[in-house]
Amino acid sequence: MTQKPLASALRRGVAACAVMISLTGVAGAEPFAATGDFDGRIGASGPERGPILAGGTAQIQARGLAPNQPVTLRQGGETLEGGPFSADDAGELAASITIPEGAAPGIYPVVVELGGEAASATILDLKVSTDPGDVNAEAYDQQSAEVATRPYQVASGDGALFVTSAVGRPPVKESELVKLDPETLEPIARVSPEAAPAREDGSDGGLFAVYGIGLAPGQVWVTNTRQDTVAVYSFEDLSLVKQFAPGTVPHSRDVVHHDGKVYVTATFEPTVHVFDADSLEELEPITLESGRRGQDFATASLSLAPEAGKLFVSSLRSEEVAVVDLDTGEETAVWQVPGSANTIGIAASPDGSRVYTVAQGNDAISVLDGASGELLNQVNVGANPLNAVVDPATGHVYVAMRGNAAVAVLDADGTLVANLKGNDTPNHLTVDDAGRVYVVDQSTGSLTRIVAK
Repeated sequence: MTQKPLASALRRGVAACAVMISLTGVAGAEPFAATGDFDGRIGASGPERGPILAGGTAQIQARGLAPNQPVTLRQGGETLEGGPFSADDAGELAASITIPEGAAPGIYPVVVELGGEAASATILDLKVSTDPGDVNAEAYDQQSAEVATRPYQVASGDGALFVTSAVGRPPVKESELVKLDPETLEPIARVSPEAAPAREDGSDGGLFAVYGIGLAPGQVWVTNTRQDTVAVYSFEDLSLVKQFAPGTVPHSRDVVHHDGKVYVTATFEPTVHVFDADSLEELEPITLESGRRGQDFATASLSLAPEAGKLFVSSLRSEEVAVVDLDTGEETAVWQVPGSANTIGIAASPDGSRVYTVAQGNDAISVLDGASGELLNQVNVGANPLNAVVDPATGHVYVAMRGNAAVAVLDADGTLVANLKGNDTPNHLTVDDAGRVYVVDQSTGSLTRIVAK
């Protein structure tokens, strides 16, 4: 189960990031003698910027401190060993603390007290992860091939695979859409997107780089996230069918197709954009409402349950799942996901009986009842999970674990079945009609096919 620290700490952010608050009277300063504030940065990571594991060490790094400023770290009211620490002459801090062997995975709020004349404090949300290593790997065959530089998403359908890739920050100059043979993993066709218009300041707009991907009959839909829009390519030869104008879908992310309509998430906005796959015209969008007082629904991923006629959408900031009836196009329910921080990935079983959410913030994978939204189970099986997919035949859930360089396999109830090493930074997954799972790896540019023996 997920460690349950203060609820406010769970909402504040991801591990290795801190929320800065101004406090006085700490670390030796006389209470209310002077005001103080800290606008620097402090974070934590494991060795070589890897995950922080129980029994290992956490590397604490900070900048923006006063020269030689004393720093005390407290967790659960206790001063952590090795302190107080001290910044160097440049106001930077590098310290190491030991994580107890028995620390459960989850977020631990660490109070950082800054002494001296610039007395203040901040809370560091330190995330402890787990790494199960190779588990039951012999039960799976894995075959990999290099497909593109920095692939983002992968889609499968009608006997073909499609991969999107994009390199660097705007203006993106290298991007490809690649069609592959699912048997040989060899490219069948590949195309580079067209040039995008100049940005508002007149600078180079780069390419209409492709990121998210979804398939409709005869069509490949992609998201041009940098230009806030989408494009449609031919399934057969990847020729461009239609490029929608910049600004059509703000920070477009995920794409799915159902019954002649294409659904696209606008990241951080309470909106799912809808398109007619035949006319290629935009339809009335679906507006999602949060069930949390004072919060907005911030869409991230979406997952289709075609047998149930439902679309499930995750909210990255309010830690919720919205349920959309695809017949009416209306939100019918919104469920809170307790114990989940930065809920990004989502995967539903085809019949909609189970919904699985993936939380980057505290590594929590939550199993929800697809009818009621009841939290049935919550597990931590690795660091920095990002996306997931359900195999319809077995009900097994495959999760891309970026922090552990692995793909975790869970059964329908959330029990770990296997943990498959071999990818450096697995990013996105899909499953084909034969139950074969494909995962793209950003850093190696590879596509791996996973087949249960």
